[in-house]
Amino acid sequence: MSTHPAALRHRPFEDILALLTGTTFVALGVLMFKQLGLLTGGTAGMAFWLHYATGWNFGLIFFAINLPFYALAWKRMGRAFTFKTFAAVALLTLLTNLLPQWIGFSQLQPLVAALVGGSLMGTGMLILFRHRASLGGFNVLALYLQESRGWRAGRIQMALDATIVLLAFAVTDWQHIALSVLGATLLNQTLATNHQKGRYVAH
Repeated sequence: MSTHPAALRHRPFEDILALLTGTTFVALGVLMFKQLGLLTGGTAGMAFWLHYATGWNFGLIFFAINLPFYALAWKRMGRAFTFKTFAAVALLTLLTNLLPQWIGFSQLQPLVAALVGGSLMGTGMLILFRHRASLGGFNVLALYLQESRGWRAGRIQMALDATIVLLAFAVTDWQHIALSVLGATLLNQTLATNHQKGRYVAH
């Protein structure tokens, strides 16, 4: 397989399909976590905390929290990355509001939710990363450090997410924390073991 930069480019319809698929996977994981009161890391974790504490709409909180990160994305990652990231965040906001109207779980075992939900979110984020997009927030920081310093995005994301999830001891019980850590670990291991270290081509 060619490793020439041109081989890493994606056509517009491929990027659109990746945005739809990736955000749908993440939204399904979010739906599972919300059903059982689990948390994850990053700006999604912050949005979960505020949602559980206030009852405010998760999607809208997530969208608002990510707004400050677009400046870093524009400055460090380029215009195309920023536009696609904004589109992905907007799509996730929309899907987290629509999916509960279309899909429900009459039975959802907590361990299965942590494992499957974490895997879905990790896979969805991986799809976005490979099409030079993200879900904003710490994704932007992790990808920036990967491209500028060669650090693996998954490892960076794992460290940040673990810190945030552990802070949740102040607002929930240890069983939910343990399951949340399991889900976040699986999410980030999916990224760490599958996401290549090389630079992406801006397009």
